[in-house]
Amino acid sequence: MPEEKTESILVCDGLVKIYKTEDVEVMALQGLDLTINKGELVAIIGKSGSGKSTLLNMIGGLVRPTAGRIYVDGKDLFSMTDQQLAAYRQSTVGFVWQNSAQNLFPYLNALQNVEAPLYFVRMTEKERREKAMELMKMTGIDHKAQSYPMQLSGGEQQRVAIAVALANDPKILLADEPTGAVDSKTSNMIQDLFRKLNEKMGITIIIVTHDISLANKVSRVIMVSDGKISTEKIMKEAYKKKLDDLSTETLAEMDSHEEYSVLDKARRVQLSEDALKAAGIDSHKVRVKVENGKIIISK
Repeated sequence: MPEEKTESILVCDGLVKIYKTEDVEVMALQGLDLTINKGELVAIIGKSGSGKSTLLNMIGGLVRPTAGRIYVDGKDLFSMTDQQLAAYRQSTVGFVWQNSAQNLFPYLNALQNVEAPLYFVRMTEKERREKAMELMKMTGIDHKAQSYPMQLSGGEQQRVAIAVALANDPKILLADEPTGAVDSKTSNMIQDLFRKLNEKMGITIIIVTHDISLANKVSRVIMVSDGKISTEKIMKEAYKKKLDDLSTETLAEMDSHEEYSVLDKARRVQLSEDALKAAGIDSHKVRVKVENGKIIISK
């Protein structure tokens, strides 16, 4: 994979998370390593139970790892006290959840919801109102400023939620299944909005989802399987230039990303189920040989 020269904003080093009950232990993350650079638009994709949501909650400072470290802007996130983590969540990360009830206060209108986080910032009422309206214009929902969440469609609620998440000028925007509760047309609109915000503001956006269609709209796709990064896909420059000119259906048919298997610190490679099936490999043992400078894996 080509080396990134951009400064990293997030480094995950050997993350392990074990959830314990009286009867069982579940290993959600198994030594996961990940680096994300400033200004990247990334989708973390995996099946239910793959560990992707646990990873998102760790980046958001909501869950502490059993082992390993997370560094955000060079700071060790989990050497912080609970009070410092609360300040981190307020100032450094913005959250967009799938369920609108987690994003918005039902008894406040859209504008008041966007204003709510700004009450914790030294700001006049006029400044607060102006900033909230600016964010709503940016997310294309300013015409619904006086509407309450129950009067908004799912897509409109998510646009307000994104404006709320941006209110405190976070360095990282975290979105957990942001298109999971909307139809495909609305999903495409939300995906385009994330991309435009990323380009306009330069903010780092990390989207966690099981929706593989998101891969067509983000510059980097990280596939999580069994608590580890299995593969990464990097958007091709030729495809990137056509994003605004072609329909979603046409884009879906194009070869959009270059796929890489990830070599971990122990020099292990996790092969996807699709790759194993295509190669006819159905056992736990494979043959590995080097031929003309290439590593060949076969059954």
